[in-house]
Amino acid sequence: MRFLPIFFYLLLLSSAVFAQQPSRSELEARRARLLNEIAQTQSQLAATKKDKSVTLSQLKAINAKLEARRKLISNINTEIKGINTNIQHTAKEIDRLNANLAVFRRSYAQSVRYAYKRKESQNMMAFLFSAENFNDAVRRMAYLKRYREYRKEQADKIRLTQQKLNQQIGVLNTEKQNKGKLLNAEEQQRQQIQAESNQTNEIVMELKGKESELMKDIQRNSRNAKKLEASIKEMIRKEIEIARQKAAEEARRKAAEELARKKAAEEEARRIAAAEEAKQRAAAAANAQANPESAKEGNTYRAGNQTVTLNTGKPEPAKETAVPKKEEASERTTESPSYKLSLTPEVKAVSDNFAANKGRLPWPVEKGFISGKYGRQPHPLFPKVTIENNGVDIATAEGAAVRAVFDGVVTKIANIDGIMIMVSHGEYFTIYTNLSEASVKVGDKIRTKQTIGRAGNNSEGADMVNFQIWKVGANNNIATVNPADWIAR
Repeated sequence: MRFLPIFFYLLLLSSAVFAQQPSRSELEARRARLLNEIAQTQSQLAATKKDKSVTLSQLKAINAKLEARRKLISNINTEIKGINTNIQHTAKEIDRLNANLAVFRRSYAQSVRYAYKRKESQNMMAFLFSAENFNDAVRRMAYLKRYREYRKEQADKIRLTQQKLNQQIGVLNTEKQNKGKLLNAEEQQRQQIQAESNQTNEIVMELKGKESELMKDIQRNSRNAKKLEASIKEMIRKEIEIARQKAAEEARRKAAEELARKKAAEEEARRIAAAEEAKQRAAAAANAQANPESAKEGNTYRAGNQTVTLNTGKPEPAKETAVPKKEEASERTTESPSYKLSLTPEVKAVSDNFAANKGRLPWPVEKGFISGKYGRQPHPLFPKVTIENNGVDIATAEGAAVRAVFDGVVTKIANIDGIMIMVSHGEYFTIYTNLSEASVKVGDKIRTKQTIGRAGNNSEGADMVNFQIWKVGANNNIATVNPADWIAR
């Protein structure tokens, strides 16, 4: 019994793993996307080859294509595994149908031989006419009918089983053909990988002859990247400060309104009290004149069954309730508030929707491939040199339209080694750099997939866009996130 929980745990684990396996249609769609990515990479590579000199962009394009081919081979292998599983299941089903068909045929053959040996038609007539009475004859007719139906059922089972068997054999042959096509496709991809690997080695050897020039480019790009990073951080800090000031001003306005409301309420209470006192004085004076015999004790008059006490002299001033200075309190609490708390409800909704669409954001260009990955990484040509990318480099077509990946507001446009556009989405900011032109202006509210500019050229003349995503986190920390995790795959 102690092994029972372990058994159920393993069963649940295997079920979870099986549930995570992609379906065949998903694998086919992924294979189509990878083939399309390879085609786009090849098209981009052909464009960079117009210049006879070998460039680092060509090396990146070939490396991207090699990576896509490796992913494609992995996807094909997963498809082949699924087909092998289907082939095994189909083969087992064919064996089962063959066994059933053999049983049905034996049973039917035995009944046919039995009927032939005993001349079934004559025996049946004799069996029917030998009935003792009418009821016995009816029962024998029902028996004979059921016997014929049984024979017909046997024949139908044989026919249906044969049909299923032929269908499964067709499925098996189709699966074998699909497997053969995938194996051929895999072999073609492996041959392409070998050829492109050789091409990569040739490019590397040629580029290493330009090492000093390339090292200068690396240093220049590093300086530009740090300059861009510092500018982006400063822009985002300004946005945080603007939001803080707006939130503080809103808090002061609400505090002033609350203070004015309380003062008005206190003034209204004093007015009502004074009016009530004047009313009592008038009533007491009227009673005194109407009843002179009423005794007067100090400020107290007795008129009949009523006693009225009047206050003489100036009324004591009402004690003012100490009201905390909301302005000062607000300023103390809003010195460094969370940026998210400073956002308006509308902007908060945009920020939350942006976060909810992680992995589903559209690409900033309609067609392209990632030629430069996010984060710290070794240089593709000089492994000992570390480079850092705050976003992803997307190679695309010449003059391609650059699109906003989500609804937002354009907060900054600058020229830092190419046009840079910053779009605010609440806590998140998307940055589009290396643009040749901008088609929006600061303050514009933009929609998802709206064109905001055109792709430009990098230092080697290759068409590309650098796309970054920044987030303002806890304690107003500003940091980048990997855009590849946010855009649709």
